[in-house]
Amino acid sequence: MTDALPELWLARHGDTAWTVSKQHTGNTDLELNEAGVEAARSLGLKLAGREYDVIRSSPLRRALDTARLAGFDPQVDERLREFDYGDYEGITTDEIRRTRPDWDLWTDGVPDGETAAMVGARMDALISDLRAGSPRRVLVFGHGHALRILTARWLELDPVEGRRFLLGPAGVGVLGSEHGRSAVSHWNI
Repeated sequence: MTDALPELWLARHGDTAWTVSKQHTGNTDLELNEAGVEAARSLGLKLAGREYDVIRSSPLRRALDTARLAGFDPQVDERLREFDYGDYEGITTDEIRRTRPDWDLWTDGVPDGETAAMVGARMDALISDLRAGSPRRVLVFGHGHALRILTARWLELDPVEGRRFLLGPAGVGVLGSEHGRSAVSHWNI
């Protein structure tokens, strides 16, 4: 799985009202707030000066707007959508834990939504397609939990291990390889 790995740049969208309030935001198509717009514009500076052979984005507005404000015109890729939070969409972890004190997104999933393994299967398909095209450098715009799972799968870890890779709003991670093994090159740039 590690032959001819491209360099994979991950860019998380800027803040939305729900990012700030810590509400689970999966399929709700929120716009960036004012700080998110500014962070997206600044993200362009972090990503500038490199050529990307492939540029993709989640179809959700917050990711697409981040890409465009950063100066890119990505191809939309449904697989980059955020975790489907099902019945927990728009609810905070603190609110969920009032009735489920030991709840953990990574191991418990959500009622009528996705599990980490389901998101992992989407990311596996994306990784396979990206590697098949033999690009040197790829840039993707997406969402916190989905990009964390993409990172885990890139590193050939179980999807639940995405819990170990915090990526802040408008944060950038760079994945690559060393001596034929997938690796994290930079994180939260």
